[in-house]
Amino acid sequence: MDKFIIEGGIPLKGEVIPSGNKNAALPILSACLLTDQPIILHNVPDILDVRTMRALLESLGVRFETLDTHTWKVEAKEICPGELDPELCRNIRASILLAGPMLARAGYIILPPPGGDVIGRRRVDTHILALQKLGAEVEYNRTFSFRCDGLTGADILLDEASVTATENAIMASVLAKGTTILRNAASEPHVQELCHFLNGLGAKIKNISSNTLEIEGVSSLSGGEFTIGPDYLEVVSFIGAAAITNGEIVIHDAGPHYLDMVKLVFNRLGVDWDNKANDIYVPSRQCLCVEPDLDNAIPEISVMPWPAFPTDLMSIAIVVATQSKGTTLFHDWMYPSRMFFTDKLVSMGAQIVLCDPHRCIVQGPTQLLADDITGPDIRAGMALLLAALSADGKSTIRNIRQIDRGYENIDIKLAELGASIERIA
Repeated sequence: MDKFIIEGGIPLKGEVIPSGNKNAALPILSACLLTDQPIILHNVPDILDVRTMRALLESLGVRFETLDTHTWKVEAKEICPGELDPELCRNIRASILLAGPMLARAGYIILPPPGGDVIGRRRVDTHILALQKLGAEVEYNRTFSFRCDGLTGADILLDEASVTATENAIMASVLAKGTTILRNAASEPHVQELCHFLNGLGAKIKNISSNTLEIEGVSSLSGGEFTIGPDYLEVVSFIGAAAITNGEIVIHDAGPHYLDMVKLVFNRLGVDWDNKANDIYVPSRQCLCVEPDLDNAIPEISVMPWPAFPTDLMSIAIVVATQSKGTTLFHDWMYPSRMFFTDKLVSMGAQIVLCDPHRCIVQGPTQLLADDITGPDIRAGMALLLAALSADGKSTIRNIRQIDRGYENIDIKLAELGASIERIA
């Protein structure tokens, strides 16, 4: 496998443009199954997870034309429902997103269990319950068999605000007969993008960005054209990298309107930035001091559903905290293995106490030392890359396929900002 060799301690300087949002691209590609008309997608991120989704869709008969690296023409004129490739599904969590649109379009699909990051149990019950409410029949015997004889709108209360379950329910509902009320829906930026994309094709989705969606089913969707927005997780990764290397960068087309809560949390770690129209300016000489609670109590940074602080940024925030003066308690109740990468930060010299699978305490600042480390998942891999950028000495990061799943040409972008990073085959 490829690996990164990183010489740490070099301040990042310059300008960068983030790639398209992976978590928007995957459901939008899935939603192309809902129409037999051609769709042109711009700003598609060139990453492993998106390539895997393309391979899955091609196996269902969807035709792709690459207009340029980040622009695809997608046409699902004739689809072939059947059993998806188990190996492809093992490589990507988002394979589950094909259930909703395939039920709506063809009434049938066999789906092997989805894979993806190993960060603890990731239940699919919410998907099944929502699709059953719309009229689907679901059987499980090592694989999921989804069938229906037409879908009908329903009043659905999701038992958790699952992003992908919300997206599956939306895609199934837009072609269902009647009206669907989707309550306790997730409202992350990528869920909003999916809704705007579908409305551009003729869907009727109301209350976008809220936790209660009203979807009036239509008989068919048209073709169209859509530009995928910036990946806010990549944007915040660049902000964190600049802050802990005493760098100064400008992130163009960054979508700062989505980052208000993230900014509040990073302000508590002594990191700030300026919004300039659609760009973000990260100045050098950050405070990097933890802001305590009243009576000098240790602050807690906890993840919650959007618009609160997202779980996918927890790993980045922990690395920033290792370079901030003070003590912080981090709590991710969503995934029981999210914190398990912290032992690698400890081996680099960080002062971290893992309280239990969901909580850790970070005391900073500490000078991180170079190490030979392996990234266990996409977000932890990127967090360890940030740690290596601020560490003293030359680090090796292995299993960078995980990083490549979610970050496009991250080594090239960092090198253009002055980082000493080399990809070794």
